[in-house]
Amino acid sequence: MNQKDIARFWAKVDRRGPAECWPWLSGHQNFGYGCFRLGLSSVPAHRVAYEIINGKIPVGLEIDHLCRNTNCVNPSHLEAVTHRENILRGNSPMARAAKVTCCPKGHPYDDDNTIIKKLKNGRYGRECRICKNESNSLRYYRRKDERTK
Repeated sequence: MNQKDIARFWAKVDRRGPAECWPWLSGHQNFGYGCFRLGLSSVPAHRVAYEIINGKIPVGLEIDHLCRNTNCVNPSHLEAVTHRENILRGNSPMARAAKVTCCPKGHPYDDDNTIIKKLKNGRYGRECRICKNESNSLRYYRRKDERTK
């Protein structure tokens, strides 16, 4: 990217205080991400802002908005992270589920008490080992009682 492109880019940004979000004033893509025309292609504006200040985005990483504002191009609000980290920082169902640290009965989801199981939809979910053992025990004794009647 040359100096003319960089000047053209910053002309489309509302540069406020260093801690504030810097809104992108030009065109937008889906979900509120700004887009900047570079040659024949359109590039996400937040990626351009990151690369102007920090250089190329490392292979295997993507840019996360620390401010959660997809229209922001303030380089201090942008961080290169893995896709997994970016997803888990968000508010998607997967991110919300990952933030849960205990089962509905209050048992901890830790290495000793968590069973990872494949769900019917092909994804993976967590199950509490203590609750699973209690459930299996109840089912065993119910069946045993039914056999003795």
